[in-house]
Amino acid sequence: MTDIDQTFREHELLFTGANGFLGKVILALLLDRFPNFRHLHILLRPSGELPPAERFFKDVLNSPALASVTEHRGDGFPRNRISIWSGDISAPDCGLEPEDIDRMAGRVDLILNCAGRVDFFPAIDDSFSSNVDGVENIADLAKRLGAKLLHVSTAFVCGEADGLIEESEPILGYYPHRRGPDDRSFDHREELRHVRELIRQIYESSDANRREDRARRSRELVQRLVALGKQRAANWGWVNTYTYSKSLGEQIIQAAEGLDSAIVRPAIVESAWRFPFPGWIEGGRTAAPLVLMALGGLKDWPVREDAPLEVIPVDMVASAILTVSALLLQNRHELVYQLGSADMNPFPLGSIVTLLDAEARKRKNGEEVWSRGLTDWLAGMRRGSRIRFVSSEEAQNRRLKLRRDIARAERWLSGAGRVLEKMGLPGERWMGGFNTELRKLDLQAKFREQTLDQYLPFVLQNRYIFECENIRIAHSMLSKADQELLPWRPENINWKEYWTKNQIEGIENWVQPEAVREWTFKI
Repeated sequence: MTDIDQTFREHELLFTGANGFLGKVILALLLDRFPNFRHLHILLRPSGELPPAERFFKDVLNSPALASVTEHRGDGFPRNRISIWSGDISAPDCGLEPEDIDRMAGRVDLILNCAGRVDFFPAIDDSFSSNVDGVENIADLAKRLGAKLLHVSTAFVCGEADGLIEESEPILGYYPHRRGPDDRSFDHREELRHVRELIRQIYESSDANRREDRARRSRELVQRLVALGKQRAANWGWVNTYTYSKSLGEQIIQAAEGLDSAIVRPAIVESAWRFPFPGWIEGGRTAAPLVLMALGGLKDWPVREDAPLEVIPVDMVASAILTVSALLLQNRHELVYQLGSADMNPFPLGSIVTLLDAEARKRKNGEEVWSRGLTDWLAGMRRGSRIRFVSSEEAQNRRLKLRRDIARAERWLSGAGRVLEKMGLPGERWMGGFNTELRKLDLQAKFREQTLDQYLPFVLQNRYIFECENIRIAHSMLSKADQELLPWRPENINWKEYWTKNQIEGIENWVQPEAVREWTFKI
């Protein structure tokens, strides 16, 4: 059996992305379960006026994810076995000085790369900076240090799909529209060359090229870069720029000669199941807007009722990554590890939406919020109204109708206001309140439309079930004690409890409160 504690006692690790949601849980799990690790090197960018070391101890260690660990360890916290390095994976040599690389060479045995940009549709050069250029730089650094590389990707590199996604699919030359193993239409090197040339041409034709500060990009320039990312992804069958760029990163690693690596592909990483405590979540994770829209009263859902939503708690992902890290250090690893839940414990979208709607009803029960006013009527909200599963076309038609109704109501209120003013009648305050509610309704409708459009590939257009056999085998290679320290048990998750407790309460407690107030639809 693999002895995780002994493995981490014998090897030094370089960690990128420790300041992210997943990175903090990995760090907390390592500190809590294997505090006698040999040495941990953390690569961190400066932020504002804070140098990386201060940023680490101020922002990362003070996170709720690590608070219980640092409090528990107290003075025994291993500061002398943690080194903070100033760097940025998007820069050559990851932003490290030559002498820094020399100091780490021969010491670091494994790079754990959790850094990356997760926006679905960013400007393509921004996406490339972290997910492509950064991977090239990390792979080069690993070879210079003589280290192995564990790279965190995403299970959705599969692109458009329907059904079981196997872990054995070849990486090099892969694209979602591939027509069998003999299809060699896609070459990541040629794609990168072509897209980088297109990015250069876009900059050269813009005002940004004539300014010294190219970071000050015009809105038109950003829109063109966003459109390029969408076009390249759709051309090959990826559902967004993020998954397209992450697949390119995987192919860069696979093509790197002399690099021993493993790729971990989590599905949708959501709130903690048990560690550091149930419900811990940070930032607007993938499912957060869906939860907030459901709690806010959304009734028309363009989703496939029978398709599972591939969600996996962050602490299980962290456990799997540390497990694979140890196996990689011992040369007992596989190339790809997918991390999902639907192959063993599926929970269909229809059940999720129904459950969230029931929770919304409980929260509204007894509240005097049913004004039966104009905005409620426009939004189609009625006491006792039930959810409907609709096609994307029907959802779009209802959005257009809502927009027309809002515009019609605004014109009516404007005309009524002029009449009242002309006749010298009261009502200005009342009319102003309705105008405010209409503007809020319009903004919320636009937010919902934009959000749902981004989620359609995951909830309606495709059906994903990720094979996770490799991580189950990896977990079985651990001792019973280590299996308890690094649990991988998605089959044990009670999804109803997880969504009502961990997800809803976690999002309300830890996702930005102003976002909750802004996104939640008033009913």
